[in-house]
Amino acid sequence: MLLSSPAFAVSSIPHRKVLHSRSHWTAADKNGCIKGKLNLYQIVGSSRNFNFITCSVSKEGNKSVEYDPPFPNDYFELLKQAKTATELALKDGKQLMEIEFPTAGLESVPGDGEGGNEMTGSMQLIREFCDILVIPEKATRTRIFFPEANEVKFARKVFEGTSFKLDYLTKPSFFEDFGFGEKVKMADRVKPDDELFLVGYPYFNVNEMIIVEELYKEAIMNTSRKLIVFNGELDRIRSGYYPPFFYPKLAALTKTLLPMMETVYYIHNFKGRNGGALFRCYPGAWRVLRKVGNKYFCVHQQETMPSLKEVALDILPAA
Repeated sequence: MLLSSPAFAVSSIPHRKVLHSRSHWTAADKNGCIKGKLNLYQIVGSSRNFNFITCSVSKEGNKSVEYDPPFPNDYFELLKQAKTATELALKDGKQLMEIEFPTAGLESVPGDGEGGNEMTGSMQLIREFCDILVIPEKATRTRIFFPEANEVKFARKVFEGTSFKLDYLTKPSFFEDFGFGEKVKMADRVKPDDELFLVGYPYFNVNEMIIVEELYKEAIMNTSRKLIVFNGELDRIRSGYYPPFFYPKLAALTKTLLPMMETVYYIHNFKGRNGGALFRCYPGAWRVLRKVGNKYFCVHQQETMPSLKEVALDILPAA
């Protein structure tokens, strides 16, 4: 299926807020990472598509499909990369998946965009992603959850003309301004023929990811169903942004739900003098990239996800 460009209604979702040179470089080895010396002008003048192809190893120890694409040039390319990464993960039997990337611009960081606009952007990108990932025959078996019931009303405009099932995690309540919503029993939202669940940006209310875990336990665990968390800002939970003393259930996700989740597509940017990006496209390695001119170069890679603190304080400054 070709990537379509549907006309979207542009709006901000109401009631939701977000708290939130070097002179020489080194040449790349066969895995796309830095090796040896290379003058800056040679890098900038090199060909547009730098070779980032690496050989990944599957859990059985056999070589898997080689797929380590370059940093995307635009969202059209990003969605195609994320689609391929998701398809490969599904073929490998992954059940819980994460897709995370900035929506205020490919080089933006969390907080660069206004909260409502970022969520609206994610909603539009979810529509595009589902259009190319899900074949028409499976659309009615794909249920897309948004954080609140209010957002489903707007989502119906964005998803007009599709057969995807649109749903929500919470309902607004009298205490909404204090971060509370009416609890929705997930078992009641799911239908027998549902096969794929996609949860969009569940990070505004601390209860939203807890409800996602409930969805997993009640409707996915011990089944063939799949779940994708799309731009859930799970790094907040991983990094301890929410103190365990005040948010014990949320903190517990680092030991229960998150370890089971495969990050199939990920971009996190770092600004400042030692700026760069942490990039992963399944089944490839985690790569730390440095941008020189209009091109990205790999300065470090590893098989497991490094912490954002490690990338910012150790890897990028040493590159």
